Amino acid sequence: MHVDDRVLWSIGEVAGKTGLSVKLIRHWSDLGLVPPARRTAAGYRVYDAESVARLELARTLRDLGLGLPAIREVLDREHTLAEVAAVHVDVLETRIRLLRAQQAVLRSAARRETTAEGLAFMNRTARLSAAERRKTIHEFVTGTLAGLDVPTYRSGLLAATPELPDDPTDAQVDAWIELGELVADPELRAAMRRMAQYAAEHAPGEHDDATLQEARRVTDYWTGRVDEAVRDGIAPDSPAAEPVVAAVVEKWLPTQARTVDGVRTDGAPARSLLLEQLGIVSVPCVERYWQLLCLINGQPARPSLETAGNWLKTALRANPEPGRRAADLDALYDSGAEAWEPVGLIAACERVLQAVGDLVSAVDPSRLDGPTPCADWDVRALLDHLVWENLMWAGLADGRPRSDAAADHLGGDHVAAFRTAAQRTLTAFRRPGMLDRRYGPAPGRRLVEQLVIEMLVHGWDLAEAIGHPRDLVPDIATVAMPVVREIYAGLPRTEGGSFAPPRPAPHDATALDRLAAHLGRAVA
Repeated sequence: MHVDDRVLWSIGEVAGKTGLSVKLIRHWSDLGLVPPARRTAAGYRVYDAESVARLELARTLRDLGLGLPAIREVLDREHTLAEVAAVHVDVLETRIRLLRAQQAVLRSAARRETTAEGLAFMNRTARLSAAERRKTIHEFVTGTLAGLDVPTYRSGLLAATPELPDDPTDAQVDAWIELGELVADPELRAAMRRMAQYAAEHAPGEHDDATLQEARRVTDYWTGRVDEAVRDGIAPDSPAAEPVVAAVVEKWLPTQARTVDGVRTDGAPARSLLLEQLGIVSVPCVERYWQLLCLINGQPARPSLETAGNWLKTALRANPEPGRRAADLDALYDSGAEAWEPVGLIAACERVLQAVGDLVSAVDPSRLDGPTPCADWDVRALLDHLVWENLMWAGLADGRPRSDAAADHLGGDHVAAFRTAAQRTLTAFRRPGMLDRRYGPAPGRRLVEQLVIEMLVHGWDLAEAIGHPRDLVPDIATVAMPVVREIYAGLPRTEGGSFAPPRPAPHDATALDRLAAHLGRAVA
C-alpha cells in the first residue's frame, strides 16, 4: 500500500518482516510503544518504515533484557540509547554477580553434600555486600581478641579483610563461602584467641616492622632447614635430626622477648618453649583462614607450614635437650645380647628381602596407583620407598650416605629396581666385620636391624595393598618384636614421626600383624 509516497504494511506483513508475532505487535501498539502509522477505513492498523524500525529496536532492547519502561524511554527519546545501555550494563553486572554467587553456592553444595540449613547459610554468605563482608570479619576479630593487649596482632587481622573483586572467579566466591563458614566455627575463634593470649603474656604491646620481619625470616629459615631434611630422607625421630633441631633453636632464641630460664642458650627449657610455641601457632584452621583471605584478595598464599611444623615438633620431642638422644642411643646400642640367634641377623635380612621381593614381583603395573595403608602413598610411592630404604642403608654401610630421597627410584621396572637395591644392601651388609663396625655411635648390626624392621612393616603394607597374605616370615617377625619395642618405646608417636601410635591387634593376628599394629597399622 502506498500513501503519500510512503509504503505501508499491514500488521501481518510487519510480523513477517520483523519475525515478531502479530499478538506482540498489537500489544506494543496498544501500550503506545510502537503506534501504527495510521488506520484504514476499516479500522485496520498499518505501519510505515519508521514503525518497523521502532519495532526492531524494541525487539533488540527486549532481547538484551531491558524492561518495557526502559524501552519506552529510548523509543520516546527521553534518554539516549547510550544512557540506557550504561544503566542496563550496571544492572546486568549485578545480575551476573548474583548468578555467579548462586552457581558457586550450588557447586559447593554438590561437593559437600550439605544440609538444607547449610545451603541457606552458604547462600546468605555469598550474597553479602562488600561492606557486610568487612563487618563480618571485623566483628569476628574484635570478638575474638576482646580484652587482650595485642594491638599489632589485632591491627594485622583487621587490615586483612576479604575484598572480592567486581568480577570474582568461581574459586574466589567459593573461598568466601568457606571463610564465612570458618569464622562461624568456634574452633577457629578458640585457636586464634589462644595465639593472642600467648602473645599478650609473652610479648604484649606494639611490635615494630623490624620485629615482624625478623620473625618471618626465622620462619623461613626453619621451614627451609626442615624441607631440606625431608628431601634428604631424614626422619624427625632419627639421630640425624638433632643437628637440624640445634640449628633451628640457635636461630630462634634471639627473637624471644624474654630469656629462657635466664639464659639465651640451647637447652631443655628452650626446646620446651619452642615446642610450646609451635603447638600454639601451627593450627590447620588458622592456616586455612589466611589461605582463604589470600585467595579471595588475589594474593599468593604462603606455603603450608603443617608438614614442616609436624616434623619439627616430632624432632623436638625426640631430642628434648642437646645430647640427650645420643646418650640414650649409646645406652641402647651397647645393651643386651644378640636378639637374632639362632636365625642370625644377616640370614634374617636375606629372608625378609626375599619375601618382600616376591611381593614386589606380584604387583601388577596397572595397579601402581592403587591405595595402601599408608595414607599419603599409593602403591608406586610405597614401592619407591622400599627401594629407597635399601639404597639408603646400603649407602650408610658403605660410608657414602645418600641425599636423594625425593628422587624417582623405580624407573619403568619396579621389580628390577627392588632386586638391584636389595642386592646392593646385602653386598654392603655381608662385608666382613660390618656388624661390629661403628657408624657414629651405632654398631653395624643396628643398621641391619633397622632395615629388617622397615622391610617387615612396609612389606605388610604392600601385602595389604595388593590383597596378598600378610603372614610373611612369621618366625622372624616374632624375633623382631622385642627389638621393635626396644627401639621405638621412647620415641614420640606423633603425626610427624616415623610410625603412628600402637593399635590393638585381633586375638588371631599373625606375628607380622602384631608387629604392624604396634607400629600404628589398623589390623582387621
